[in-house]
Amino acid sequence: MSELYDLTIVGGGPAGLYAAFYAGMRDMKVKLIEGKEVLGGFLHHYAEKTIWDVGGIPPLRCEQLIERLSAQARTFDPTILLGRRVDTLERLERGAYRLRTDDGQSHDTRTILVAVGRGITEMTKLDIRGADRYELTNLHYTVQNPESYRGKRVLISGGGNSAVDWANELVGIAREVIVVHRRPEFGAMERSVARMLEMADVRTPYVLRELHGSGDAIRAVTIGHADDEEEGTGIERIDVDAVVVSHGYTRSYGDLLAWGLEIGQHGVRVSDQTATNLPGIFAAGDCATYANKVKLIAGAFTDAVLAVNSAMRHIDAEAPGMAYVSSHNEKFREMNKRLKRPL
Repeated sequence: MSELYDLTIVGGGPAGLYAAFYAGMRDMKVKLIEGKEVLGGFLHHYAEKTIWDVGGIPPLRCEQLIERLSAQARTFDPTILLGRRVDTLERLERGAYRLRTDDGQSHDTRTILVAVGRGITEMTKLDIRGADRYELTNLHYTVQNPESYRGKRVLISGGGNSAVDWANELVGIAREVIVVHRRPEFGAMERSVARMLEMADVRTPYVLRELHGSGDAIRAVTIGHADDEEEGTGIERIDVDAVVVSHGYTRSYGDLLAWGLEIGQHGVRVSDQTATNLPGIFAAGDCATYANKVKLIAGAFTDAVLAVNSAMRHIDAEAPGMAYVSSHNEKFREMNKRLKRPL
């Protein structure tokens, strides 16, 4: 029989990492299982993007936020397992659960927090014949290093937050930024769209029709009006040095679907206290859906706190409703002393 934990967190993104920290504040015995070999979740897709909207933190890159969240999560020494995918769920006696991972190991726990973010995600690839031949050179589905585009003529295809943010980030680095979107409206923050319209060469409603390569790199593209039924009308050929495609992504919850969780169009359905339809199992972050959901990293932190508090009350109905705030919490007394010591 495997060791019994109070809380097992499935997923190592912002919600899972903050939950590991906060559960430590509640003296819970915590295990976190992450399917990839690194912590951070979906943030890795945008490691070089700058985040402005985490309260009290100045603008910083996603990769820096991942580092800080990972360090915070380890404050109370939870057990962290990387590169292991949770496959099956089994109900044990007295309300506990047993999780099994793809390495054949079992993990017993009193409660579970599902924090799998957007699930198993795959970027939507460009649906043009032969596009895949350029993926190792200058056809990209994310912007990992903006400096690699310096002095180049870059075409971005897409109209969501990522496409607009990348356009704004590359303006001033690239020689020229051209944005192609199939609709006149953009699905991004109004301020970001306004800046893009002012700074970039925006073409709507247009779509990519053809890639023109020389060797293993794209040298030009053909775009055309999205509302033209015939692809040969309303076309324009544009010379480019790089193409960035941001057409969204597909997501799947894989083996979670077999657990019996109630899953809707936007994720796992939970109560206002993050409880799923299965007793002792909670959900937080991008994978959880409920009325008035806040789809920000800050919202994931709130979800995590609610979930941990709910898990604690599931284990002990007489437990306090929340952890004592850190500014007056005895758990941090020695840590605070070390912070104040001169170097």
